[in-house]
Amino acid sequence: MTIVNENSAPAGPLQLRLGEIESSVGREIGPGPWLTVDQERIDTFAEATGDHQWIHVDRERAASGPFGRTIAHGYLTLSLLPILLADVFDVSERSSGVNYGMDQVRFVSPVPEGSRIRLSGRIASAQPKAGGVQYRLDLTIELEGSEKPAAVGQFLALAFP
Repeated sequence: MTIVNENSAPAGPLQLRLGEIESSVGREIGPGPWLTVDQERIDTFAEATGDHQWIHVDRERAASGPFGRTIAHGYLTLSLLPILLADVFDVSERSSGVNYGMDQVRFVSPVPEGSRIRLSGRIASAQPKAGGVQYRLDLTIELEGSEKPAAVGQFLALAFP
C-alpha cells in the first residue's frame, strides 16, 4: 500500500505559526497533490474495520454492480484526512494538537478503486480556547475527473502553544 502522495502540488502546504491562525481566517488551503486509492488500501481498511461489504472488497461482484468496480468505504476516504491535510496545512509553534471532531460531513460521490483524491479548503474560523486556539477548516476532498467532490466537511482542531 502506497502512503506517499503522487504528483506533488507546486505550492506546498500553507505554513502558519500558531499565533497567526486567528488572523488567517478566510485563507484558502490546497489543493494538495493527488493520492491514489487502490484496492490494497481498501482491503486493508476492510480488515481493520471488519466492514467486508462486497461493493468494497469483491472485485468480481462489484464489476457488475452500480459503479462497475469496487469503491472505497466513505470512512476510508475520511480517514485519509491526516495524510491529505499534512500536504496543504502546517501549524508551527505548537506543542500539541487535538482532533476536536468533524461537523456536517457528507460523502458526495463514491471513490472508485484506482481513482485519485486530493484536499482543498479554507480556514473558516479560529478563536482562543482552553489555553490554545480552536480552529475550523472547511474541507473538500476532490475526486479527479468528477464535477462533484468525494466528500465535504468541517474539520475542528485545538492547538496548544
